[in-house]
Amino acid sequence: MAGTFTTRTINITAGAPETLHDLTNACSAFLREAAHGRNGLLNIFTRHATSGLAVIETGAGSEDDLLAALRDIFPADDGSQGRPGSPGRGSAPMLPALVPPHATLPVVDGELELGASQSVVLVSTDRGGPERQVRLSFLS
Repeated sequence: MAGTFTTRTINITAGAPETLHDLTNACSAFLREAAHGRNGLLNIFTRHATSGLAVIETGAGSEDDLLAALRDIFPADDGSQGRPGSPGRGSAPMLPALVPPHATLPVVDGELELGASQSVVLVSTDRGGPERQVRLSFLS
């Protein structure tokens, strides 16, 4: 059987200027429609310069720990030279250097293969608009 490729863009309203948004359920729902029980890879991508994707444990304080660490590394308004017309972004555009804008994860029997405590999260540190787009792509 020839390989298949299915892709979809989802819109996320991040809410707060600095947030983690759990994408695990959205990824699982997409795979139920796209994978049909097959093995393959799920690629997740966000095209925003101040967002990234991480696989972390959620619900035990890791979300706050990650945001605090990023705050220490990339202060919100540290006098960095942002693009003209984008005050207050500070070092936010440097986020993808540490939290990449993409992740590729295994899909086994149509389900995302994550550890029991792992979740896929969108990390956003921009004080700009809260709207984010995430592309989910399944390759079998």
